[in-house]
Amino acid sequence: MGYEVDVLVVGGGIVGLSTAYALTRARPGLAVALVEKEPGFAAHQTGRNSGVIHSGVYYRPGSLKARYATGGAAEMVEFCREHGIAHQVTGKLIVATGAAELPRLAALAERGRANGIPVTELGPEGIREHEPEVTGIAGLHLATTGICDFPAVARTYARLAEEKGAELRTGTELRSIARRADGVTVQTSAGELRCGVLVNCAGLHSDRVARLAGDDPGVRIVPFRGEYYELTEARRGLVRGLVYPVPDPAFPFLGVHLTRGVHGDVHVGPNAVPALAREGYDWRTLKVRDLAETAAFPGTWQIARRHWRYEIGELHRSLSKRAFTTAVQRLLPAVTAADLVPATAGVRAQAVARDGSLLDDFAFAGFDPDAPGRARRTVHVLNAPSPAATASLAIGREVARRALAALDAGG
Repeated sequence: MGYEVDVLVVGGGIVGLSTAYALTRARPGLAVALVEKEPGFAAHQTGRNSGVIHSGVYYRPGSLKARYATGGAAEMVEFCREHGIAHQVTGKLIVATGAAELPRLAALAERGRANGIPVTELGPEGIREHEPEVTGIAGLHLATTGICDFPAVARTYARLAEEKGAELRTGTELRSIARRADGVTVQTSAGELRCGVLVNCAGLHSDRVARLAGDDPGVRIVPFRGEYYELTEARRGLVRGLVYPVPDPAFPFLGVHLTRGVHGDVHVGPNAVPALAREGYDWRTLKVRDLAETAAFPGTWQIARRHWRYEIGELHRSLSKRAFTTAVQRLLPAVTAADLVPATAGVRAQAVARDGSLLDDFAFAGFDPDAPGRARRTVHVLNAPSPAATASLAIGREVARRALAALDAGG
């Protein structure tokens, strides 16, 4: 087979674009193409997140998330500085509002230090010095956390990749994949394309793309919608930077937090509720196929069995602005329901195993140069939720490494 391109990337979010950029940097002259079904880049997770450059404090020491986020935060700040992308290193507070949270806060401080992150422990006065309107009995200050414009980062990756010769095609939907010993043929809405290696960075649809390629990933994407409010312009002064609650390790989400963005807006949220479609950004959006797949997957019911008490609370806050406001007031007592206006929601592409466990780390499948075996012509990014945007440069390099090794290994 004569390849039209050496490597084809599926998905034009921040990870797919970073991968295309990394490929062109790693091997000048490589024929790289990317297809994205939407008319523009960064339409889903990348374009709907809170813009936080995460320090890496939450992640298990030694995990990919910890390694990539800790180095990725500094790398992302430098990338933004180099390319004129709006960003700030604001620091972040994690605040305990009750005595039961203190052991978890102490464990978080220990984990942060194990990950090499500067952590300052605070009492109530220290909290007020950073955030005068925030109430808590103890807190942590993380100086390396920041904010940036991640859609602008993604567009910059796209521009840099194109300058190196990559062909990026928007409005081009993947329809089928035929993998052969001598390459991969894909059918798209714009016609047929042949490549040496296919890289799956399809985010909310990554498990489906893996199955199209003949690789059963053993997990499914179960979509969770995160719903946000933002403070009215007159009340933005209540929050100076980033304020988070102490996460509950029994529940796999961080809880409602306060995030000042690079354009001055202050987001409040998110909650975490089941989405009725993989791209279901409100309760009105329902896709029968998506919902049926989620309902048929055993892991979905295991999640429900384990976390139903938490999820009832999340659903209550989704349907009741008063309940949402009450949750926010634990951190920010001065806020009222009138201070909150609805903001853009997002959907998290969370990979879930059949036993209901949520994949805690970044996860790849397909060809692995570190595990000798039958050569494959595919590389899949199966789980890349937060802090994937923060760590996107490192993730892109890792995916590019796997793709180039697959290309060199042949069939």
